[in-house]
Amino acid sequence: MAAVDDVKSLSQIFLFEDLRDEELAELNGLLHRKTFPAGSNIINVADRAERVFILLEGTVKIYVDQIDGSEVILAFLGPGDTFGEMSMVGSGGRSANVVAMEECTCLSMDRVSFHRCLKSLSGLSYNLVRLMNRRLRLANEQIQALSTLDVRGRVARQLLAFAQQYGRQSDDGVLIPLRLTQTDLAALVGASRERVNQVIVDFKESGYIGVDSTHRISVRSLDALTEVFE
Repeated sequence: MAAVDDVKSLSQIFLFEDLRDEELAELNGLLHRKTFPAGSNIINVADRAERVFILLEGTVKIYVDQIDGSEVILAFLGPGDTFGEMSMVGSGGRSANVVAMEECTCLSMDRVSFHRCLKSLSGLSYNLVRLMNRRLRLANEQIQALSTLDVRGRVARQLLAFAQQYGRQSDDGVLIPLRLTQTDLAALVGASRERVNQVIVDFKESGYIGVDSTHRISVRSLDALTEVFE
């Protein structure tokens, strides 16, 4: 059974960009579609690396557990993002946990099929290299931000990064369609929830952002947030 009704819709996913229609049709026959309830553990660090996932709807959190029981959040991902791909091309197991922050719909492909497609579809292999390059660049930018910016600057930079990657124009500005609580945002930028709350309140009162009841943030002034950390 095909994973999506319109095979051309797969070309909107970064990993499948610029592939030919017949290549997309081949992939569509190998992909499986599944919806995960909010709070579901999609990947556990102890799992064997047997599937790669593409997120169609929802928000997922990627994190690792610490010995003291705390979490280190590595990323939040939204529609169109791929996860689980690194352990699929290496010999190690999973390196992090992935949990659904809300109901999420994913496509997935098993290891054997994914490896076969990487060998036969040069465009897919090229896109995977581009994807890993982007991940490395974003990780380097995050490390630099943690080292050089104060909390206000780190929050502003992270919100801008989300807006640039996922943003959708709305009546309230550029909507970031990810479910971001202040606790999770604090963990992502390496600060306390209380300090991040102060920053978010300041940004709201200054008219830089808006926050709705579902924890979606809209950026009302990209320039103002940029000036915070420049």
